Amino acid sequence: MAKSATVQLAPGVWRIPLVGDYVNGFILRDDDGQVTLVDMGVKQSGPKVLAALTSIGSGPSDVTRLLLTHAHPDHAGGAAHVAEATGLDFGIHEDDAMYARAGKSPQRDPRIALGRLMNRLGGGKFDAVRVGETFTDGDVVPVAGGLEVVHTPGHSPGHAAYLHRSSGVLITGDSIFNVRGLRWPIKSFCTSFRLTQQTAHRLADLEYTTAAFTHGPEIRLTAREEIRRFLSKQTVPQD
Repeated sequence: MAKSATVQLAPGVWRIPLVGDYVNGFILRDDDGQVTLVDMGVKQSGPKVLAALTSIGSGPSDVTRLLLTHAHPDHAGGAAHVAEATGLDFGIHEDDAMYARAGKSPQRDPRIALGRLMNRLGGGKFDAVRVGETFTDGDVVPVAGGLEVVHTPGHSPGHAAYLHRSSGVLITGDSIFNVRGLRWPIKSFCTSFRLTQQTAHRLADLEYTTAAFTHGPEIRLTAREEIRRFLSKQTVPQD
């Protein structure tokens, strides 16, 4: 059986499985049909994003906003393809905007050996992203009843989660993975793994019922409790 192009999370909110359930993007659709897309996956994922639109009865002309959680190639890789199809620029937290525009990931954590190696090799490149708007913590993007920007730096300087209060859906970004259970993102891919651990605790203080992970399937109903339980078991070093 063919895998569905989308998974509905709530009325007007869908997850797009771009590389199985391991890499996800998201769709939010307003009552008037306007569409917002969040995260475009790897470079080859652009056509899958557009196919997902078709599967819910929308198309590129319905898209009025493009957003990124952060400037890494498994989230921004397909951005150029989607930007060309929609004619739109992207929104991203201001601290990641320069990296998105340059098509290059921020530096990796120098405290971690593999992070230092990746910095020397200069990995993490993707096609440059046209950035049209930037956000700061607490901004509410005026789509689908309001999408709140939750700045959770560490995985990248401008990493952000997005909270859609009206549906109870939290798009976690890479603050936490749900791959074979809840877990931290890969240490060597973070700008500061320690800061990632510290700021992820912000997710425990938000109100939501569904956690939509950019890596891994969603958790419904008990999402906040499960994330709180995960975080409560973690020892987070302080600077």
